[in-house]
Amino acid sequence: MKNTVYIYTRDLKRIFTNWAMIIIVLTLMILPSFYAWFNIKASWDPYGRTEGIAIAVTSEDEGSTIRGQHVNVGKDIIATLKKNKTLGWTFVSKEKADHGVKHGDYYASIVIPKDFSQKLGTVLQDRLEKPVIIYKVNEKINAVAPKITSKGASSLTQQISEKFVKTANGAIFSVFNELGITLQRDLPTIQQVEQRIFELENRLPEIKKVINEANDTTQKAGAIVSKAQAALPEVERLTADGAQMTQQLNTFLTKSDEVLKNAEPTISETLHRVQQRALRVQELKNQLMEKDIAPAEVSAAAEQLKVQLTKQVADTGEILTLLTDVNAVSQGNVLSPVINQIKSVHTLLQQQLSDVNDLQQQTKNGGAPDPSVLEKFSSRTDQAVSKLNTLTNSYSSTIVPAIEQAIKEAKDKTASANALLDEANKSMPDVSNVLSKTASGILLGQQELAKITKDFPRIEQNVHNIADKIREFQRKENIEDIINLLKNDVQKESDFFAKPVLLKEERLYPIPNYGSAMSPFYTTLCLWVGALLLVSILSVEVADEERFKSYEVYLGRLLTFLSIALVQAFIVTLGDLFLIKTYVVDKVPFIFLGLLCSFVFMTIVYTLVAIFGNAGKAMAIVLLVLQLSAAGGTFPIQVVPAFFQALNPFLPFTYAISMMREVVGGMLADIVRKDVTVLLCIWLGVLLVGIFLHKPLSKTSAKLTKKARESKLIH
Repeated sequence: MKNTVYIYTRDLKRIFTNWAMIIIVLTLMILPSFYAWFNIKASWDPYGRTEGIAIAVTSEDEGSTIRGQHVNVGKDIIATLKKNKTLGWTFVSKEKADHGVKHGDYYASIVIPKDFSQKLGTVLQDRLEKPVIIYKVNEKINAVAPKITSKGASSLTQQISEKFVKTANGAIFSVFNELGITLQRDLPTIQQVEQRIFELENRLPEIKKVINEANDTTQKAGAIVSKAQAALPEVERLTADGAQMTQQLNTFLTKSDEVLKNAEPTISETLHRVQQRALRVQELKNQLMEKDIAPAEVSAAAEQLKVQLTKQVADTGEILTLLTDVNAVSQGNVLSPVINQIKSVHTLLQQQLSDVNDLQQQTKNGGAPDPSVLEKFSSRTDQAVSKLNTLTNSYSSTIVPAIEQAIKEAKDKTASANALLDEANKSMPDVSNVLSKTASGILLGQQELAKITKDFPRIEQNVHNIADKIREFQRKENIEDIINLLKNDVQKESDFFAKPVLLKEERLYPIPNYGSAMSPFYTTLCLWVGALLLVSILSVEVADEERFKSYEVYLGRLLTFLSIALVQAFIVTLGDLFLIKTYVVDKVPFIFLGLLCSFVFMTIVYTLVAIFGNAGKAMAIVLLVLQLSAAGGTFPIQVVPAFFQALNPFLPFTYAISMMREVVGGMLADIVRKDVTVLLCIWLGVLLVGIFLHKPLSKTSAKLTKKARESKLIH
């Protein structure tokens, strides 16, 4: 350690006792600062002085007539740009613009075509055409200028769009405002109409029913009148011979009475036969309900059931027909209860027959009968037997008296008919006249009802559609809210739709200018350049190093380089703050972190050169080049190729720039601690490499350097 200090103090003494060396060292201390200061100042506010970027503007717009008013949007654009100083708008002909862009007189050109206003006006037509602005840019002049000019062109189109939307919306909302006032005035009427439509919709089924009934009634009435007119001569003939007709009717009833009395035993016999067959069906049913019955036996039993049930259905049908005919001529329908009982039995027998058919289908191919079908068949069989027993037992006491009562009522009806026929004979002329007029009226009614019936589905659908739309509207919107919206301020609403969203920018850690924002990068970069200058001008070798150990030589001369490098960092950071007035939030940490960066960078560069000689200088330059691309100093690391993104975590610049940015914009302690820790770890690793590998590696590189010096081309 003593020799290390000796080498260091000797270096300082040699510097301060040699005026030429003092000048060289002072130059090396100050020179790197110019690199940072000039670059920071040059990039201080590049986007605030874009008025010097020339853009040629040409308008060939011929204008257009919209709603009887001549407009020329291109002319308006030119007038607007003449007041705009953000870029160097230059108004020239199209030919001069094209020539100037090609030859670099203008960075870009904007041409407004002849049909610009015409296409813009198609918004009021059925076929829309978007207007086009032609933008040309010469990208070989400068890498950044095309981005600035493109921003200007985009801003221009946005301004045109906003102005157009604002104007169009102003006209639209003026109409809406008038509409809102009108709607408010007519709101009670609108609500009343809505109510009437809902009432009409609710009564549509009733209306439809009335129309259908009226249609059926008129058709029936027409048919009745037609038949009546056709039968009128016959009626006249019959009424003229009323006595004879009455006599014939009495004779008919007398004969019917005899026939019915003779038919009573037949009906009784038929009922008994049906009852016996029902009992047979019940026996077969019991056989089917046995659990172990084979499918073949089921099929055989079903076939017998089918025969028995078919005969039962036929017999009960004959009885129903006979009793229904008798009941029709009776005045009080006295046979109706009996007919209903027999009809019930007839229905049960038909259902049983259907069940048997189902069973036959199920057992057709040896399958087992469905228990649910058997259960239904069993239930219906028992019901049929029960009802037939009741009918048979009550035949003499109920059915026979009912038949006799029916004949008696028919005879009474004959007496009444005789009186009615006499009265009808007197009214025949009036009946003929009424039938004629009724036929004409019914015909006219049928024609009108046919029209109504044809149009009703369309009317019904329209009413439903209107009612559905009203309900949908009421569910989603409130008409009073819409009226209030339509009555809003026209100017405010058009402004809103021209710019419906405003950007509220909240700047975290704001930096007032671009130069200050770039100061962490340029300051860091100049410190590495300063380290390169030192190893390029000053020697890393000690003249009498054979007197000392290898690590003593390494550490002794390192202290000299670090002393000069720290002064470099001190000068550049103070100059950033007080000479060029760089914006820095945390000034004292900015100085100390600059010293740390220089301390680490100098150790890295010195170690490379101390170990590898001139090859180490090349390595330091290569490392500088890689860090320029991969440390994220200019562009976000996410936008560079994957190779550089992979290198980023391993480069000293990554952490040096990060911590310098923190103190410029506003320090977050955890980020600074992490960056300082990584840099100190890098420094410690490089220092250990220099201490332990200086001797073995420097011997190898010394041979290479000695051989290279024989060329007399390097020192």
